[in-house]
Amino acid sequence: MKSDVTYYVDDENRPHDYLGKSDNSIFKVPIEIEILKRENKLTPLGLQVTAFGSFDVYWDGVFVGSNGKMAKSGQPEIPGTEMTYYQIPEKLANTGKHIVTVIGTQTKIRDANRSIGLKLESFLRLHRAPLVVMSFMNLMAGAFLIAFIYYFFLYINSTRKEATVLLFGIICLLFFCLLIIEYMKFYIDIPYTSFYTRLQIVGLLTFVISILVPWYFMLQFGFKRKRLFLFLLIVSLLTIYIVYYGHYDMTAIYFSYAMCAVSLIIAIDAAFRKIKGGLIVVIGLLASVIVNRYIYYDFGLFIAFTIIVLSMLYLHTIRAKALEEAHNASLLLSSRLQLELVKKNIQPHFLRNTLTSLIDWIEESPQQGVVFIRALADEFDIMNSIAEDTLIPIQQEIELCRKHIEVMSFRKEVCYNWEEKNIDVNEEIPPAVIHTIIENGITHSLPPKQGCITFCLSFIREKQYKQYTLLTVAKNRNRKKENSSGTGFKYIKARLNESYGSNWEFDSFAVEEGWCTTIKIFDKK
Repeated sequence: MKSDVTYYVDDENRPHDYLGKSDNSIFKVPIEIEILKRENKLTPLGLQVTAFGSFDVYWDGVFVGSNGKMAKSGQPEIPGTEMTYYQIPEKLANTGKHIVTVIGTQTKIRDANRSIGLKLESFLRLHRAPLVVMSFMNLMAGAFLIAFIYYFFLYINSTRKEATVLLFGIICLLFFCLLIIEYMKFYIDIPYTSFYTRLQIVGLLTFVISILVPWYFMLQFGFKRKRLFLFLLIVSLLTIYIVYYGHYDMTAIYFSYAMCAVSLIIAIDAAFRKIKGGLIVVIGLLASVIVNRYIYYDFGLFIAFTIIVLSMLYLHTIRAKALEEAHNASLLLSSRLQLELVKKNIQPHFLRNTLTSLIDWIEESPQQGVVFIRALADEFDIMNSIAEDTLIPIQQEIELCRKHIEVMSFRKEVCYNWEEKNIDVNEEIPPAVIHTIIENGITHSLPPKQGCITFCLSFIREKQYKQYTLLTVAKNRNRKKENSSGTGFKYIKARLNESYGSNWEFDSFAVEEGWCTTIKIFDKK
C-alpha cells in the first residue's frame, strides 16, 4: 500500500546509543524530519516511534504524547512499550522541516544498543495496518489450532496410535503458539523490559519446530538414517544459536533454512525412491525457501511454514487414502475368511465321508450313532456362532476342537486325546485357527502301535509376547516343514494378519514326539 506521506529523516542527529556515555539513564534526542509531500490532508498525520524507555514526544516543541512514566526523584520508572503512535496537530503538519524531540529515561537493560525509529503516515493507517496483518495471522492461527485439536482427538481415539498423527498435531500447536507470541504485541502492551523475552520465546518455538518438521518427514517417508540426520540437525541449530546469539530475527531465519535443508534431503530421497507425495513435498519446500528469502521476515516465515504444513497435510491425505483402501481390503478379507470358515465344514468330501460313517454307526451301534450326531451338530453350531467374529474366547475355540476330535474319532475309528496346559480363559484368538492345525494333524499323523493320537495345547505369557503351542504326539506322515502352500496354513496366516497385523509368528515343524506348531503373538508397539 502506497504511503500518503513522503518524508526524510536526518540520521546524522540520531546516534545509535542515545544514552551516550552518561552515568544516568536520562536521554534527550532531537531528530530532524522533513515532510516533502502529503497526498491526503483530510486525515490527521500520525507519528510512529520505536524506542526503549519511558519518554515524552515533542513535535516542534509541542507535546504530542508520552510512553510510560519517566523515572523521577523517589519514583521508579514505569516502562513504556517498544512501539507507540501519536497524532500530530494539523496546524503543525505542514510540509517542510520539523524537529521531533524524545525526552525520557531508560533505567532497565541500558546495554541494549537500539536506536530510535520514526515513521510518518496517516494516523488511521498506522492503526489499521496492524489490524490488517492480525486478520490474516488470526486466520492462519485459527486453522493451525483447529488442525491440532482434530489430529489430537484423532490420535487419542485411534487404535493405531500413529506417531505421525501426534507429531503433526504438535507441530500445528507450535505454529499456533508461534503466531500468537509473534503478534501478541498488537493485542497487549508489552513493556520494553519484556521485549527480548518475547523474541526468546519465538526463537525457542522456531528451534523446536525446526527439529519436529524434518522428523515428521523422516517418519512419513521411512527415512533410514533418522538418528544421524537428527543429530546433525540439532548440532547445526545449536551452532546457529551460538554464532548469532542476540540476533533474534537472523537466528530464526537460519533455523528455518536448516529445517528446510534437512527436509529437502529427506523429500528428495523419497522422490528418488518413488514414494507417493515425495515430489509434491520437494516443490512445497522449495516454494517455502523462495518465499522466506524474498518476503519480509515477519510475513515470509509464516507463509513458508504454512506451505510446509500444507505439504504435510497432503501427505496425510495420501496416508488416509491408503488406510481406507487397506480397511476396504480387510473387509473383503474378513468376508472371504468367513466364507472359508463355513466351507471348511460343508465341503462335499467332508459331508459325504461323515454321513457314510454315520450310517455305519447307526446300523452297528445306534446309541453311539446318536452321540456321533450330537457331536457333529455341536460342531456345526459352534462354527455357525463364530463365523462372523474376528476374535473368539480361547475356551470356545477349545470346545470346537474337542467336538471335532470327537467327530473324527467316530469317522476314522481312531483314538484321539485332548490335553491343555496353562490356558488363560481371558485370552482370545482368531476363530478356527487351532481347529485348522488339528485338522492338519489328523490328516498327516498316524496313531502309534499302542495308544492314541494326543493333541496337547499349552500357553505361555512373557513380557513382550504370548505363545500357543500345539504338540501332536503321533507318527508323522510325509509332510514338509511350513507347508505354506496348503489352504489350511494360508487360512491361519490370513486370520492372524487380520487380527494382529505383522505382530505375529507362525511355525510348524517335526519333533521327536511327533509334530509341533507354535503361534507367537507380540504386544503392539
